[in-house]
Amino acid sequence: MRTEATLQAPVGTPALRMNGVSKVYGSGDGVVHALRDVSIELRRGTFTAVMGPSGSGKSTFLHCAAGLDKPTSGQVWLGDAELSRLKETQLTTLRRERIGFVFQAYNLLTTLTVQQNITLPLRLAGRRVDKALLAEVVRAVGLSDRLNRLPSELSGGQQQRVAIARALVTRPDAVFADEPTGALDTRTARQVLELLRHVVTGMGQTVLMVTHDPVAASYADSVVFLADGQFAGEMHRPTPERIAERMTHLGDRAT
Repeated sequence: MRTEATLQAPVGTPALRMNGVSKVYGSGDGVVHALRDVSIELRRGTFTAVMGPSGSGKSTFLHCAAGLDKPTSGQVWLGDAELSRLKETQLTTLRRERIGFVFQAYNLLTTLTVQQNITLPLRLAGRRVDKALLAEVVRAVGLSDRLNRLPSELSGGQQQRVAIARALVTRPDAVFADEPTGALDTRTARQVLELLRHVVTGMGQTVLMVTHDPVAASYADSVVFLADGQFAGEMHRPTPERIAERMTHLGDRAT
């Protein structure tokens, strides 16, 4: 049963809001400002890519947005839930029920079948499997004929499709994808990106993706650039060429 803090947010509420978020590691001479006063709002049903050089704060940004790490200051809202106000048990429940995760390494359980991996978040939450939603998700990711297979019997691209289906089966407020195509060849990566695009356009899902690849980022509605823990610009209707050009001028801080 969901707590009051993790009830589904009203439709008009942004999927994600970050207000003045900073994250500091260490102290004294060893202090590192991973994020500096970052604010952003993601509307529901949008696809946003996050890019920046190594050390720019991309991973910290994703972890704070998804409730995997707590900011030093500032607020993070997932729907109508302010994450800093939640106890650890409530935060765990929120991540399980309202956030979908897709990682570069798939993170599937090798002893479970495709269907069991997809429905695992529901079983961990003690929720019944919505068979209609499961069928819709499985059909969307193209795995209807592989539900009884083990991960070892699938290609890398198919395993990532399982991970995407698992992220969708709880009807999350947002899906957070961390370099989801980093371990895939070009053709398979394109298929996964097309699937993520369909998840947004065809299913109304909200996706936030961290990537280093301008081609991957071009599938998003907009690209947010980070440099030295700060926002360094935003691009709408991105193309690989425009993204690559912008990446070479992040120090300009121009939008």
